[in-house]
Amino acid sequence: MPMENSNSVLNNFLADHPAVENVEFVVVDPSGVTRGKWAPVSSLKKAFSTGINFPLSLHGLDVWGNEVPDTGLHISSGDKDGFGVAVESSLSTVPWGHAESIACNSQQKAKTAQVILQMQSPDHQPFGGCARTVLENAVARLSEDGLHPVCAFELEFHLLKDDGSAFEIAEDSGIADAQFMYGLDALAEKLPVFADIRNAAQWANLPLDTIVKEAGPGQFEINLVHRDEPLKAADDVVLLKRIVRECARLHKLTATFMAKPFLDQPGNGMHVHISLLNGEGDNIFSLANGNEQLTHAAAGLVKTMAEMTLVFVNSRNGFRRMAPGSYAPTRANWGENNRSVAVRLPAAEGAARRLEHRVSGADANPYLVLAGLLEGMRAGLQAGKGPSLPALEGNAYDEDTSNRGEPLPKVMTNALHQFKSSAFANQALGKEMVHILSAIKQAEITRFEQDMSELERQTYL
Repeated sequence: MPMENSNSVLNNFLADHPAVENVEFVVVDPSGVTRGKWAPVSSLKKAFSTGINFPLSLHGLDVWGNEVPDTGLHISSGDKDGFGVAVESSLSTVPWGHAESIACNSQQKAKTAQVILQMQSPDHQPFGGCARTVLENAVARLSEDGLHPVCAFELEFHLLKDDGSAFEIAEDSGIADAQFMYGLDALAEKLPVFADIRNAAQWANLPLDTIVKEAGPGQFEINLVHRDEPLKAADDVVLLKRIVRECARLHKLTATFMAKPFLDQPGNGMHVHISLLNGEGDNIFSLANGNEQLTHAAAGLVKTMAEMTLVFVNSRNGFRRMAPGSYAPTRANWGENNRSVAVRLPAAEGAARRLEHRVSGADANPYLVLAGLLEGMRAGLQAGKGPSLPALEGNAYDEDTSNRGEPLPKVMTNALHQFKSSAFANQALGKEMVHILSAIKQAEITRFEQDMSELERQTYL
């Protein structure tokens, strides 16, 4: 967007929110962790022009925040600064401040703004280690094919006591866990939290759709409305996570998007719904050959799924979620109106015809997930072939079910091996991102392997 338009956006925002004193700059690293800094509101002018100085090495940290030298982003390169440029559509006020909590229904008192930054290199060129740039490139390649994605994310999470040690709802009500699935009473118990989440989402221009009580105690799901701006759809996930966490904190709760926080309970997924529009604005999956096109796109996702699993399941904990009977896929497969498969074609007609990808954990990086999915669908459409196996019917976890597909990597080490050697991953995400993410995940694997559990000590004492 021209600079004068960006300045207009900023000036209008400041005029509408004269009480804002501070801004939270939000940077998303390859693992999907939000990092950043607080600054005076006056620094927004620089963010909307040349960009805010940030060390590129923020994109070379493991999930604990430790430097990973093998990324090449740290002292070996001089730990250079890049520039974080404001994503203007993400600029909003937030219902919390630095010194005190602000009720979510007191917008007129908002003192704090937030904005997502997209990183550039020291010479103001696109930085390949920025996940948002990776998605931007994937969208551009689809555009060259005359296609435009429409996307929506569904995000699961747990609300816990503020010490993170217990299920809040299960402890409060004492009712059997199974009775909470889609329970309206369970939502009503947390009405103040979700009211604040909805109000905060309005501030941030997030299009929230439904809020659902999920299967696990203390587990919920928020669905976002479909957007014809894929970059904005991924931004929504980043901002929604911040809102959920902060509103939970205001109510002395802890929100976690950990993929599998409890071994004996359902895990948290991030499901992605995607359709594709042609140049005339028609959903190509709703046209005369729409079902054929849809199966071609599904075929591309199934074919590339194993080598992209590290992106979809980017934490060691996430592989615990992928267990038989858990509604988290364990194999590369697809099916119509079947929630046990990895790529589901929902029961929808006409312009609503789409596919749903169900592999990703809620802690995955939404930009990289969506980039991988769009590239997989593009590859399938270009190949023009349906999946090698027919649509799976029945239970994908049952060994007697046909068309179950190839197993996905069961552990992070195997997923990393397939990802690093994948020509598709290098094309879809770019060589720089594949190198950085591979180095980070190898460092995390090494750290876990060096840790000895209490069970191991007890076993061999």
